[in-house]
Amino acid sequence: MPPTTRTHLEAARTVAAASFGDPGEREFDIRYWDGTLERGTRTPPPFTVVIRDPAALRMMLLPPSEISIVESFVSGRIDVEGDLEAAIRLGDAVGERVRNVVSMAKLVPVILSLPRASASSVRSLRFVRPEDGTAPARASDSAAIRHHYDVGNAFYTLWLDSEMLYTCAYFRTGSESLEDAQLDKLEHICRKLRLQPGERLLDIGCGWGGLVRYAASRYGVTAHGITLSAAQAEYAQSRIAAEGLGRSCRVEVRDYRDLGPPARYDKVVAVGVTEHVAADAQPGYFAAAHRVLEPGGLFLNHCEVSLGRARPRTLRQRVSDRIWRRDEFIEKYVFPEARLVPVAHVIGSAESVGFELRDVEGLREHYAMTLRHWLHRLEAHEQEAKRLVGEHTYRVWRLYMSAGAQGFSSARINIIQTLLAKPDASGRSRVPLTREDLYGPAEMSRSGKRLPAA
Repeated sequence: MPPTTRTHLEAARTVAAASFGDPGEREFDIRYWDGTLERGTRTPPPFTVVIRDPAALRMMLLPPSEISIVESFVSGRIDVEGDLEAAIRLGDAVGERVRNVVSMAKLVPVILSLPRASASSVRSLRFVRPEDGTAPARASDSAAIRHHYDVGNAFYTLWLDSEMLYTCAYFRTGSESLEDAQLDKLEHICRKLRLQPGERLLDIGCGWGGLVRYAASRYGVTAHGITLSAAQAEYAQSRIAAEGLGRSCRVEVRDYRDLGPPARYDKVVAVGVTEHVAADAQPGYFAAAHRVLEPGGLFLNHCEVSLGRARPRTLRQRVSDRIWRRDEFIEKYVFPEARLVPVAHVIGSAESVGFELRDVEGLREHYAMTLRHWLHRLEAHEQEAKRLVGEHTYRVWRLYMSAGAQGFSSARINIIQTLLAKPDASGRSRVPLTREDLYGPAEMSRSGKRLPAA
C-alpha cells in the first residue's frame, strides 16, 4: 500500500472511531475503500457502513451537520448495506460526538489530513425556489409539488400498490399486504365521511385518483379530485376512463385556493396536503374547504404533525438543532416547502374558520409500517429505479423512507385523521352519536375481506 494511502486509511479509522465509537462499542461493521473490515460486536451485523473513498469522512463531517452526513450518503461516498432504518439512528449519535467542542478540536486536524472531495453533483437535486425565493407562495408551492411528484409515474409504480396510493395505509393487524391495507384505508376514510349515494365529494390533493375512483365506484358519489401535478392528473384521468367512471368522477390540475362558488360539496377530504401548507397559511387552507362545503357537511383532513415541535425546547436545544441543521434533508431534497406543525396548530387553524372537531385518530404506527413496505419494494427494484431516476435520486428516496419510518416509530412525528364538521344554521352535523358504524359488521371491503366488528 502506498504511504499516502496508508496514511489516509489510518486517519479515516481514527475519525471513524471518534465519530461512530470504537469497534468494541458498536454492533455494526465498517468497511473501508481498500477492503479493510472492522467488525462490531454482532454477527451478523444489522448493517455495514461502507466508506468508499478517502474523502468520504471529510465530506461527512465538515461542516459538522445532519445535511453533511446526508449528502455524503446521497453522493455514494458513504453507503449502508443492510438495515438502513437502523443505521439512521447513527445520525444523532454522531451529532452528539462531533458537537463536543473539545473532542472536535482534537479531531479537526485529522479530518483535514484526508483529501478534499471534488464538487458533488448531488446538490443539483436540491429544490430551488422560483426566482431565488421571491416568487409568490402559489408559484413556489406548485414548483415544490412538481419537484416531488413529477419524477415519472413509472418510478412510483415500482413500489406503490396497484391503486397508486401514496399515503399512509391502514393496518388492522399488521400482517396485511400493502394492497389490502391501502384498500382498507380507503374504506376507513369513506366510512368516516359517512358517504351516501348521490353525494358530491371533493378530494383536495387527490394524487393519482385512487380515492375518488373508490368512492365513486363503491359508494355511488360524484367525486372531483384536484392536484397540482399534471403527471398525476393525466394518470388519474386515464384510469377513470379505463374503469368507465367518467360520468361520476374527474381529476384536474387545480389549486385549492381557486375553489369557490358555484362549486359546492357535501363532503371534502384531503390526504397528505396540510403538511405542504405553511403554518401561517393553514387557516386559509381550511377556509377554502369550509367555503365550498355545504352546511352540515364533513371534512376529513389526514396529515403529518410534529410531536417534537409540540414539546418544550430549551434555548440550548433550539440553537443546537439550528447549528446541526436538523430536518434540512427533507426540506431540501424530498418535500420542499413542507413544515410540520404540532397537532394543536392544525386543529386551531380549522376551528378558527368555523369547523367543529368531531373525531381525531392517530396513525403513527401505521405510517411506519407503510414506509417499510415502500422501502422493501423500492429496494427490490433497485436497478430499474436507478435506470428511471438515477443513482442519486434513488438514494434520496431510500434515505427518506428509512428516516421517515424511524421518525414515526420513535415518536418524533405522528399522522392524524381529523374529522371536521361544518354545522348548519341549527347546529346540526351529519355525524352519528357513536363510532359503531365504522367498525360494526358491514359490507365486504373491496379487498375481499369482511370488516370485523368492534
